[in-house]
Amino acid sequence: MFDIFAEMLSYPFITRALLVGVLVALCASLLGVSLVLKRYSMIGDGLSHVGFGSLALATALNFAPLAVSLPIVGLAAFLLLRLSENSKIKGDAAIAMISTSALAVGVIIISMSTGLNTDVCNYLFGSILAMSGNDVLLSVILSIVVIILFVIFYNRIFAVTFDETFARATGTNAGLFNMLIALLTAVTIVLGMRMMGAMLISSLIIFPALTAMRVCKSFKNVIICATIVSVTAFCIGMFFSFTLDIPSGASIVVVNVLYFMVFTLVSKIKKA
Repeated sequence: MFDIFAEMLSYPFITRALLVGVLVALCASLLGVSLVLKRYSMIGDGLSHVGFGSLALATALNFAPLAVSLPIVGLAAFLLLRLSENSKIKGDAAIAMISTSALAVGVIIISMSTGLNTDVCNYLFGSILAMSGNDVLLSVILSIVVIILFVIFYNRIFAVTFDETFARATGTNAGLFNMLIALLTAVTIVLGMRMMGAMLISSLIIFPALTAMRVCKSFKNVIICATIVSVTAFCIGMFFSFTLDIPSGASIVVVNVLYFMVFTLVSKIKKA
């Protein structure tokens, strides 16, 4: 096993993918706990579809993918919150409306520019070969920023996650911190979808949080457990992707599913 890991690390593109992937998995697990508890976990799926459309636009215009995707997905996160809070179009309906529209626009842009070729599979299901040196540098910096902001505002995020009404009563600007969570999620989605793809990136947000909740009860313990599950699932998934020559994104999702099944079994045994 150690020989295989050594061989994996001898490839620069895998080293880049592991570096960025571990940081993105960490970010996704931190934010995923709040999103799942607020019943807004599907925002990840909606924003990933917007990310697909922005990547298609960047490719058509020959621009840097991250430079185009970050502001567009961030704006989409802002619109999703506004639609959910201030209009008759609520939660899941707003996500479905924006995500399907963005996906359709992305498909049209790709079909009119490069054509529906193998690049579409890379957008939808990810490719570890997609990370350039500049992408890695920007991804590492932004991931660290996401983690730092989450740690700094941990108490406020905890407050708006569990009891938004009480948080407002105590003077917390709940709208601001809801927006912070959404924007940090948008950044994480954009960073991760180059490897995981638009169809699979939301699994990094949803599965670790749900898995940790099978056995942990406190917010802090759930976050710690979710981060461990997310990072190890990513590394194990990359290992099997390399050894079995299967897509990395799908491999990581399958490992997350297995984690969830094991933790669910453990939870039922503890209750028995």
